[in-house]
Amino acid sequence: MSTSPTVTEREARRVAEQSRQTEWSKESFAKQLYLGDFRPDLIWSRTVTDADQQARGEEFLARLADHLREHVDGAQIEAEDFIGDDVLAGLIDLGVFGIKIPTEYGGLGLSQVHYNRALMLLGSAHPSIGALASAHQSIGVPEPVQQFGSEDLKASYLPRCAAGAISAFLLTEPDVGSDPARLQATATPTPEGDYLIDGVKLWTTNGVLAELLVVMARVPEHEGGRGGITAFVVEGDSEGITVERRNSFMGLKGLENGLTRFQQVRVPATNIVGREGQGLKIALTTLNTGRLSIPALCVAGSKWSLKIAREWSGERVQWGRPIGRHPAVAHKLAFMAATTFAQEAVVEIAGELSDSGAADIRIEAALAKLWCSEMAWRVADDLVQVRGGRGYETAASLQARGERAVPAEQLLRDLRINRIFEGSSEIMHLLIAREAVDTHLSVAGNIIDPDATAAQRSEALVAAAKFYSTWLPKLLTGPGNAPSSYADLGPSARQLRYVERASRRLARSTFYGMARWQGGLEHKQGFLGRIVDIGAELFAMTAVCAYAARREPAEAESAQRLADAFCRQSRLRVEGLFKALWRNTDARDEKLATRVLDGDLTWAEAGVLDVSEGTGPWIAEEHRGPSTESNVHRSYR
Repeated sequence: MSTSPTVTEREARRVAEQSRQTEWSKESFAKQLYLGDFRPDLIWSRTVTDADQQARGEEFLARLADHLREHVDGAQIEAEDFIGDDVLAGLIDLGVFGIKIPTEYGGLGLSQVHYNRALMLLGSAHPSIGALASAHQSIGVPEPVQQFGSEDLKASYLPRCAAGAISAFLLTEPDVGSDPARLQATATPTPEGDYLIDGVKLWTTNGVLAELLVVMARVPEHEGGRGGITAFVVEGDSEGITVERRNSFMGLKGLENGLTRFQQVRVPATNIVGREGQGLKIALTTLNTGRLSIPALCVAGSKWSLKIAREWSGERVQWGRPIGRHPAVAHKLAFMAATTFAQEAVVEIAGELSDSGAADIRIEAALAKLWCSEMAWRVADDLVQVRGGRGYETAASLQARGERAVPAEQLLRDLRINRIFEGSSEIMHLLIAREAVDTHLSVAGNIIDPDATAAQRSEALVAAAKFYSTWLPKLLTGPGNAPSSYADLGPSARQLRYVERASRRLARSTFYGMARWQGGLEHKQGFLGRIVDIGAELFAMTAVCAYAARREPAEAESAQRLADAFCRQSRLRVEGLFKALWRNTDARDEKLATRVLDGDLTWAEAGVLDVSEGTGPWIAEEHRGPSTESNVHRSYR
């Protein structure tokens, strides 16, 4: 039985809205794209990286690749479901846990681009290593402390993180996922000025071995404090912390992910990151760049899939020719090659935007996470299909009977979580959609807000009329209609003209949806999801064109072919999505789902056994108090 407090839909939305970063002080390519204003100039120019940092980054990547090749056995990690202390020690010595931490705090001080490339190498050695490093540095202690921590916090914890103090981020609870309004963990102020944290956190990646934790807990309103969900840095071995369980998953073997209980854990007020009540905003802002780690790991999986598919499709002969020469398989190879190159382009471009410091990448990072995780899954699924029965067989089994140990089925298991990690695809659609319509809500939100006064609605009507009278006409025609547009950007000008036209069409479609459904638009999640997916494809098309244009001369022609192939494939998907905006089965599907939930169709489930019945509740009942379990937290050094 769930013990979470009852939270209304309006209250949940209010909490989420208060946590958003509302200001737009920097330019955003994706934000403008959704408004019908195609700005390739915002991503075309390459970020100028400090020459010393660039050289140090390349040297580090070379050392990392050599080390992983010589000292890390991914098959052993997979078999033992464990990353050994010797492996962690080697990564610590290389500086893996301080890649982005500034040099003044003992880190390597490298760029987001080099960090992404390092994650690709780590993930290809074994995905659980990539997940460990990502959870530590992308969302663990280093990123929020670096962005929001006091100078004392930075001086206390960044050097420790860079030196190998692995960290974890603790937000999720047994009955709290993407709805933070239900968060139950509390941090109660004490007369001495400290806080006592109580609660249970679930799916704490790195939690089993973490020395340092970022914990989200709700501070009650109190004298001298605003209260609210707050971020704390907590020592992993503090009295009252018990790691009660190491969770096991379908993939990512070796991942140290746990269930952690807090019982009267004392934390000094100086360990608050930011200020009271700012925790969720800190978490979301941290994720703006932190989300780029998942697409980097997805690129690694797709690149490896392409390599294996190419080699196997040239080796395996059926009906007198290599299988890759048969169109049915050739189509898959073409999709894999084009999509892998596009994923790499998206990650590189997004990383450069982050490094530039001149762009707001909250939408770009979210699009990269959403699109790359979905596409990498399709690429890996195609690899398994191309490999046939060998794709379903484990690497250990293949090797045991004398064949190359290709872990294709493992990759499929490992990649699957990326469509859920750090915001499921469904949640990402809603998050991106909210940002995509932000300008519209800023202008006309009070028109559809049920709580708005008559005066506010009247004022909003005037503002909306003024905005749309100038904005809508701009969507009728643009550079995409002129045959010579974007010629200065290279051979992809034709594809860019399509993106410009599609961007205006996307903005018009969004406006039509708002006009048709008004306040009900937020419940048209099928429509909003397609709006987001169209924007994701257009972002990927622009990124791949920009990325191909900057390749070295020896690769320029083949890179352009890949970019062109991807854009042609993407255009078909975009056109299908545009059509489905208005011709779909959404309403009928939602009515059918209601009948399913109401139990009207249980007869359709008859004839099978449910072996999970009687094994426990859907969500374990949370109980406060001291732990009754053994502490499985382990020290790795």
